[in-house]
Amino acid sequence: MTPPDTTGNAPAVLSGSRLRFGYDAAEAGPVFDALDVEVRREEVLAVLGPNGGGKTTLLRLLSGSLAPQAGTVRLDGAEVRWNRRGLEELRRSVQLVFQDPDDQLFSASVTQDVSFGPLNQGLDTGAVRERVAWALEALGITALADQPTHLLSYGQRKRVVLAGAVAMRPSVLILDEPTAGLDPAGVESLLETLEGLRSAGTTLVVSTHDVDLAYRWADRALLLDRGLLGVGPVPEILGDPSLLAAARLRPAWGPAVGRALRKAALLPDGAPDPATPEEVAEITGE
Repeated sequence: MTPPDTTGNAPAVLSGSRLRFGYDAAEAGPVFDALDVEVRREEVLAVLGPNGGGKTTLLRLLSGSLAPQAGTVRLDGAEVRWNRRGLEELRRSVQLVFQDPDDQLFSASVTQDVSFGPLNQGLDTGAVRERVAWALEALGITALADQPTHLLSYGQRKRVVLAGAVAMRPSVLILDEPTAGLDPAGVESLLETLEGLRSAGTTLVVSTHDVDLAYRWADRALLLDRGLLGVGPVPEILGDPSLLAAARLRPAWGPAVGRALRKAALLPDGAPDPATPEEVAEITGE
């Protein structure tokens, strides 16, 4: 069932205050103006909204690949400086993985690609080998270590890019549509891997269009449409049909099924809504 929000008192590991950003001075207005966002330590924060609503822009601002035109980004409470040293410090702790793995794969082999970040950190050869081996094992792709990247499947390429980010040992991993293009088995396998990283102390920020995925996995949800529509615990935000309609998202499956089960006296008032078909089957005894 939807995990409880256990991060309510957790400190912010990454935050943005009054962020403003626009791509073109001639457009109707900025993507954001005075946007506030907080990422709590060791949570899964789902970022949802329509195409063009600003999800990827926000991820890029938090990771340092875009600089805000106004406002501040803070890492562990310290303001990020938008110079070379400040960005290096941010990127050691915060890694962004784009939706399309081909935007980030550029080495001939898997090991070379995963090694790139640790080598640029100035680690010695032994430390790099250790980081790469750990990252490949964490992503379940040790057997692909010597494979040419151009021969990998789409799902394998996604895992290699993730391994490259994980090898940097970030405290925050930011993922843009990580399950896009994966089949259902691939989605479940990736979620299991990401949950393992979260259990080991990694904070996850995940943009997605999949309301049901966010409902069953994330701690908190943030809804965007060129501005903040709502943020809070998943049951509160994704169980609100008016908020979802404002974000041009369809209703979450879990709350709708929960209402039907309560109406049929199969789910007690106050019990959490089911998040998967398996949980519905357990409740109904089928």
